[in-house]
Amino acid sequence: MTKSTRITKSSSFIASCIGVGTVCLAVMLYVFIFHQNPAAAQEFPVQGFDVSHHQGDINWEQVPHQKFQFIYLKATEGGDFKDRKFQDNWLKAREHGFLVGAYHFYRLCRDGKIQAQNFIETVPNKPDALPPVIDLEYDSNCINAYTKEQLLAEIQIMHDQLQQHYGKQPIFYISKTFYNIVLAGEFKNTPLWVREYQGQPELKGNPQWTFWQHTNQGTIQGISKPVDMNVFHGSVYDWSIFLQKNGIQPLTPTTP
Repeated sequence: MTKSTRITKSSSFIASCIGVGTVCLAVMLYVFIFHQNPAAAQEFPVQGFDVSHHQGDINWEQVPHQKFQFIYLKATEGGDFKDRKFQDNWLKAREHGFLVGAYHFYRLCRDGKIQAQNFIETVPNKPDALPPVIDLEYDSNCINAYTKEQLLAEIQIMHDQLQQHYGKQPIFYISKTFYNIVLAGEFKNTPLWVREYQGQPELKGNPQWTFWQHTNQGTIQGISKPVDMNVFHGSVYDWSIFLQKNGIQPLTPTTP
């Protein structure tokens, strides 16, 4: 649905509600609050985005450096897929002084060891890189051939191999559905990156979240297609502590 369509339908709804009473007013208030999610996300001072080959060629020179404190790039998927834009994005983003990390889209039908190997073969081990991310979700995924216990064991294998290789605690990017069904109560020390476009990034059991992907329709100078936008859960000081814990020093641009 386009933005103009949403506005038209919202206006019609409000007009039809006039004079109906408190029930309709309550619904209107709910709709208003529910759709203020982007504004809530902007309250967090540390902003970032993530991209893959779907965004096409990126003019990194035009991407506003002062606005974004972190960037994640898709590197791999499953046991053998490598994002065709990863190497170019990795080199150019770092050349322009951005703090960069890489993520892997986890395939539910592949072994964790094979997927870890694919990521490790693709992503350089740089001390100034952000922690590796494992993307865990059901959307557009292959059919899971494992039981829940087996799946958790395979995820643990990949998690541990990445942590051992890069020396940093991996982060789990998660959909709410996947977390609630598979991960709730598990991996309690693993940082969470929550995808939630229509509300707050709250999860079953109320675990603390570290990153929040609040929209997939962001616009950024230098990138021609919509972008996933993210925030860090904390202040600028909290962000500096996060970087320090991971042994990360901000990069100095190597291009003018």
